[in-house]
Amino acid sequence: MSGILLLGSNNMVFWVVYILFFGGLIYFMAYRPQKKQKQQQEQLLASIAIGDSVLTTAGFYGVIIDMTEDTVIVEFGNNKNCRIPMQKAAIVQVEKSDAV
Repeated sequence: MSGILLLGSNNMVFWVVYILFFGGLIYFMAYRPQKKQKQQQEQLLASIAIGDSVLTTAGFYGVIIDMTEDTVIVEFGNNKNCRIPMQKAAIVQVEKSDAV
């Protein structure tokens, strides 16, 4: 009878280790890269300044002409007549201006 109990407890230990292993695997393959990408996006948004050239999520290139805490006004085109306010989160790439 004690052999049956030992077999059952070994089986339980196996399943606990199995679940912990795959839980850790999911963490390192899914959650951790997303967290790292989010940190990079936050650093990018914190570094933008007026005059920087930006690429938006819609694929448009423009220049930041004004900004507040969570919005920016981006100027598009060569004639400088198209100014669109948008969320900072819509910016995916920043190229710093040469003017200091």
